[in-house]
Amino acid sequence: MTQVDFYILQDETARARPLLTCRLTEKAWKQGRRVYINTDSQQQAGELDDLLWTFRAGSFIPHAVYTEADRELPVALGHALEPDGFDDVLVNLATEVPPYFSRFDRVAELVGADAELRAAARERYRYYQDRGYTLKTHKL
Repeated sequence: MTQVDFYILQDETARARPLLTCRLTEKAWKQGRRVYINTDSQQQAGELDDLLWTFRAGSFIPHAVYTEADRELPVALGHALEPDGFDDVLVNLATEVPPYFSRFDRVAELVGADAELRAAARERYRYYQDRGYTLKTHKL
């Protein structure tokens, strides 16, 4: 069964959540895991695409915005697409639970300090909890 981890940020800066996304993605990739990052919008996917190249000096995470041709990449990100070929780690940045989440071994839900983001995260938490998924919370 899919394990779901909620990462609760205390940092209120706008870059805290995207930077955590990059760090978690890098860690998973270095462990040999394949990662799909689900975003709320194309704009968010594009901004994160740029940040994955530059978030830390010397960092390198082979990735791309998801298309059918990108199935072999270890890291992909996208919006409103079900990623064929990915079933290892899902980083969900969207406000809704993606309908395909259960095929992933792990789901990372990143929760910003913003009140609106926290309210949406509570709804996602209840969604997973009501369906019997294993949930862990990490306060950062």
